[in-house]
Amino acid sequence: MEDQERVTTAHLAVEDTDTETSLRPKLLHEYIGQRNVTENLKIFIDAARMRAEPLDHVLLYGPPGLGKTTLAGIIANEMNVRIKVTSGPAIERAGDLAAILTNLEENDVLFIDEIHRLNRSVEEILYSAMEDYVLDIIIGKGPSARSIRLDLSKFTLVGATTRAGSVSPPLRDRFGVVSKLDLYQNEELEQIIKRSATILNIDIDELSAKEIAMRSRGTPRISNRLLKRVRDFSQVKGSGSIHLEITNIALDSLGIDKMGLEKLDREILDIIINKFNGGPVGIDTISAAVGEEKVTIEDVYEPYLLQAGFINRTQKGRTAAKQAYLHLGINIPEDEQFSFK
Repeated sequence: MEDQERVTTAHLAVEDTDTETSLRPKLLHEYIGQRNVTENLKIFIDAARMRAEPLDHVLLYGPPGLGKTTLAGIIANEMNVRIKVTSGPAIERAGDLAAILTNLEENDVLFIDEIHRLNRSVEEILYSAMEDYVLDIIIGKGPSARSIRLDLSKFTLVGATTRAGSVSPPLRDRFGVVSKLDLYQNEELEQIIKRSATILNIDIDELSAKEIAMRSRGTPRISNRLLKRVRDFSQVKGSGSIHLEITNIALDSLGIDKMGLEKLDREILDIIINKFNGGPVGIDTISAAVGEEKVTIEDVYEPYLLQAGFINRTQKGRTAAKQAYLHLGINIPEDEQFSFK
């Protein structure tokens, strides 16, 4: 299944772009969840402003859809500076990065999404830029080549990645602030859903907000997308107001169960349990069995299955947890029952 076709994909879809921008909080006090991250950021930002210095470079990592881009914008707003947004794959050559860096003004924020996908030659230019705010450029080729050094305005680099392990150690070590974003609790998602409903002028009751939150896989982007889909059902098949009955009809029609699992999530669990006797089974084998790329399973499906307690990751491979048997209504084999106690 293409990731873009999934209702519960945490990656940004084209349909989300305009709405998500309007729903994003602008300041730290408006941001819901990630309390440890935001409290620490507030201290670092306040201290930098007191010293009239740029904030230390910040690396944000975690599954997609949790608010890394939003936090980058909030950092710029809190520092009262401009933000330049780009992504690792978009910076193809060293000259592309040089053009961006030389156009930054004092204390500006440069946000690079998917920073782990930076070209290595481009990444090396960042080292001196991050440490010394200078840009080393080679002019010419062969014996006549010479190096010149350009001074840059002091800036804050905010990098975001879903794969912290893929960020090279030399680059990672140059970030003064490294923060991990975790999946959200249902109570936090309820607050986000209510806030989004207010902004979008959607009438929603408490039980519906709870139900959408429960099926949102711990991800605000999914919560907002489901809210819009339920709104569509309520307008066409209901009264326009969102209540629990129309919410259940909408989410069931979309194939999203009570724990936020879609068809492929259930297929992964079913394969581990029924085809490989509960595991352990390697990620490559799971990938081949469900017809999805290994990286997609690791980045998109597995984080939530692990967080929700459906699977365990061991040295020998993935195993199904007790919760997976219960959720799929499969009897736990007698020889496995003791290990779950």
